[in-house]
Amino acid sequence: MWTTMKNLDLNSVGLSLSLGLIVLVLYEIIRIISSRAKTPPGPTPLPFMGSLPYFVTKPMELIRSMSQYGEMTTVYFGRKPTIVLNTIQITKEALVQNASSFSGRPSVPLIDWITKGYGIIFTSFGHSWRQQRRFALHTLRNFGLGKKSVEERVSEEGCYLVAEMLKAEGKPFDPQHAIHNAVSNIICSIIFGDRFDYNNKRFAYLLKILKNHIIQTGSLIAQIFNLFPFIKHFPGPHQKIYQNAEKLKDFVREALKEHRETLDANSPRDFIDAYLLEIEKQKSNEDSTFHEENMLISTADLFLAGTDTTGTSISWGLIFLMGNQDVQERCHQEIVGVLGYDRLPSMDDRDKLPYTYATVYEIQRHSNIVPLGVVHETTQAVKLRGYNIPKETQIMTNLTAILSDKEHWKFPHTFNPENFLDDNGHFYKTESFLPFSLGPRVCLGETLAKTELFIFITSLLQRIHFSWPPGEKRPDMDGIFSVVRSPQPFNILCHSRDSKE
Repeated sequence: MWTTMKNLDLNSVGLSLSLGLIVLVLYEIIRIISSRAKTPPGPTPLPFMGSLPYFVTKPMELIRSMSQYGEMTTVYFGRKPTIVLNTIQITKEALVQNASSFSGRPSVPLIDWITKGYGIIFTSFGHSWRQQRRFALHTLRNFGLGKKSVEERVSEEGCYLVAEMLKAEGKPFDPQHAIHNAVSNIICSIIFGDRFDYNNKRFAYLLKILKNHIIQTGSLIAQIFNLFPFIKHFPGPHQKIYQNAEKLKDFVREALKEHRETLDANSPRDFIDAYLLEIEKQKSNEDSTFHEENMLISTADLFLAGTDTTGTSISWGLIFLMGNQDVQERCHQEIVGVLGYDRLPSMDDRDKLPYTYATVYEIQRHSNIVPLGVVHETTQAVKLRGYNIPKETQIMTNLTAILSDKEHWKFPHTFNPENFLDDNGHFYKTESFLPFSLGPRVCLGETLAKTELFIFITSLLQRIHFSWPPGEKRPDMDGIFSVVRSPQPFNILCHSRDSKE
């Protein structure tokens, strides 16, 4: 009899759990139906997970499908709706004309765990963000951003990069470390006051950690963490993301320690010196957001953003140029026709090198390294094209659709510099070219990135011919999708060009 009652109890528990689960799923389905009636159309979400499983397995396929729903799409990454802006017109309306309503940043558990809400890129739209961004822009300009001094540093680093690549002349090698080291050296010279040799093992290790950190931050485990942030208290692969972030912060901490010990208040050398002086200056200001923790994260933000995005764009550029030898050859002929083989390129040469300049822009368009832009959030309830969008709704910009809109591009789906040339062969760009975003949250390193891209790519094409090694498997052009869409590892062949060719 006891055994019978025990079996009945277990059956009752099982039945209760099953019924409870069914009720929960039905409630979730009803909630989704109610939510979808109030938002722009989009793919049908799964209960609790939304489109997240599909986004993790086939991200670019999902992103390319979004524009079929119209100028706005609603996608569920988990239980909350995200509004995706698919056209340049509605993007400008939201991020520029209604900037104050669309310039927030959502609370992302993984990012909050790492940054504690400090820094520039992912911090919320408010007093701290304004102070930190304003200071960063002002200080970066003081140390050469947008001036000849930084341009000269980029040109000099371009020479180092060419020499580094030609060390492996005729032998297959992966160029991505050298490219990222070169790009990173520019922002490092501004932030830390120093550059790092390409054979510096410690810095090479740091760049490897940085790359892994960016990939992991957009990985499946990161998405699971954002759904269930309480797992930070338990062991698992998510702890590796935090550990890598701490290693990057340790690098910055060490630099801060060295700067503090050698600081000369009358002669600041770089961004860190300027920040240390600002902390002292703002001590009596109750509204100040300048303190060591904000300095640490703001410096790390500049280091990460100033290294990976531009380096990734140049890496994609080499892939496109090796696959389009006619473009590579035409650029080289134009460059040597204007500069010869020895004069270093400068930003003043852009008008004399329209095809090369168009190629640099086409590399940015076609590489599309941030397919959905950096996520925004509404700071208040707002109306957009007839839809009532609540406060704290996530907003994304479908740069994939905008950068391949057939109404604005002559060759929307292929790599072709003619997208940036008029009928007379002169350079021009349309309003749909916005890899740096729009509005108050526009990339603060845009000027530096444009300088690096033009001078580095021009320097490489001036002196080196790039080709695929025989039998080299071509990388998947969807790449590795994460915070930044980067190419899979690939090898190249370099051959020096000289005046005798």
